[in-house]
Amino acid sequence: MGRRELLGTAGVTACGLALTACGAGGAQAKPSLKGKVLAKTAEVPVGGGKLIEDLKVVVTQPTQGVFKAFSASCTHKGCTVSTPKDNVIRCACHGSEFAADSGQATKGPASAPLASFQVKVEGDGIVVA
Repeated sequence: MGRRELLGTAGVTACGLALTACGAGGAQAKPSLKGKVLAKTAEVPVGGGKLIEDLKVVVTQPTQGVFKAFSASCTHKGCTVSTPKDNVIRCACHGSEFAADSGQATKGPASAPLASFQVKVEGDGIVVA
């Protein structure tokens, strides 16, 4: 095999791998969070929240006894948001802010809301419904 054929084969192989990776669209199986205890109610202060880094989830308590859960990945560039304070979820990467009660973007550059999870309280745990 000549040099041109070898380079051509390598190029086709690399393009095929790149297209295969793109075609997957990040469709890796993610474990379901349904039924997972995210935090204890006592760990989530009113007006604040708790960041569960290993699950990339943030749990908030915007008002007494009301718990919400959102993806901890900022909708701008995917940075992990910070622990909520003063009913605001902030992203330190570029300054985006989200409402702790709805996940709605309130300050850009992010314009899309954080993905939300339905949660319920079971005993003293906050569980994904």
